[in-house]
Amino acid sequence: MTSPGGIFRPNANADARLAAIVDSSYDAIIGKDLNSVITDWNHAAERMFGYSAEEVIGQSILILIPDHMHSEETEIIGRIRRGEGVGSLETTRKRKDGSLIAVSITVSPIRNSAGEIVGASQIARDITSAKESERRIRLLMREVNHRVKNQFAVILSMVRETSKRSTDPAEFEQMIRARIMALSRSHDLLVTSEWAGASLFDLVQEHLKPFGHEERISLSGPLLTLQSNAVQNLGMAFHELGTNSSKYGALAVDGGHVEITWKVEMGPDARRRFHLLWQETSGAAGTGIAQKTGKEKGAAAERKGFGTVVLQRVAPQSLSGSSSLERSDGSLKWALDAPLEAIIVPQLGTDTDSDIAV
Repeated sequence: MTSPGGIFRPNANADARLAAIVDSSYDAIIGKDLNSVITDWNHAAERMFGYSAEEVIGQSILILIPDHMHSEETEIIGRIRRGEGVGSLETTRKRKDGSLIAVSITVSPIRNSAGEIVGASQIARDITSAKESERRIRLLMREVNHRVKNQFAVILSMVRETSKRSTDPAEFEQMIRARIMALSRSHDLLVTSEWAGASLFDLVQEHLKPFGHEERISLSGPLLTLQSNAVQNLGMAFHELGTNSSKYGALAVDGGHVEITWKVEMGPDARRRFHLLWQETSGAAGTGIAQKTGKEKGAAAERKGFGTVVLQRVAPQSLSGSSSLERSDGSLKWALDAPLEAIIVPQLGTDTDSDIAV
């Protein structure tokens, strides 16, 4: 602790120990008189605020306080004069370079041997990291609230559309359960990454895992990290495609094969675009979304199945893109085209082209 000389100490050893403790403290410890003039300044204060002891001792403590907060010091000194302390006040202080720092300060009166209040000791702790954590938690809670509302909206839409296309309660329960579980798989990927996105490879594999036949499914494309909206909507599409394939398409017959490929290309407007192709071949007639038999085939002719709605409208529109769905005997092809910025997590300060190179 740096202190003006000429002060008599009754116990020099105790004083030296106290000074060593103060100087080794991680928190900034500052002494000031009743006129807010700095009298003491430890090494932690120098690290925190950027001033050396020689620069600040004899200066007003207002040099550490933003101009619009000077009244705070007046109130603190008023309390000290009344013999009151200030405990854990979260506030803002100013460094030598002009930058601001979030601190928690504790201020206590200093008394002389006669018991008179002659100044104040102030302990300041840097709480910048804690404040940043609080800010991130608040941001995360708002984001979670937003996502939960979105999930409710998606589930309500699923319930509504599935009920329109179900022939009995048992079928409705089975279909809605499968779709909600698919939504949950996408959600789990996002939670695992702390909402930082999910790999397209992981998303496809996670949604096709319940259908088995991994040896008959091939994936090819650059490594891409999908943003949350793309994870949700592409996840729904992969679930509907996988369900159809396992019931009526390539995964339902021996020798069938599913190939999922994607690439990134420069569009005519000089914007990068994302192209995805799901192509399955089975060698069997009748492969296709909602191409069923009996009364189900008749119903499909009257109105599109939910899977078709997801593939032709929900997924492409949610990703600001377009899609095509082609069915023929023994094959099915779904193609999606969308702007890359609607698909991947933005990579600030990096060249996106290099990030997506295979």
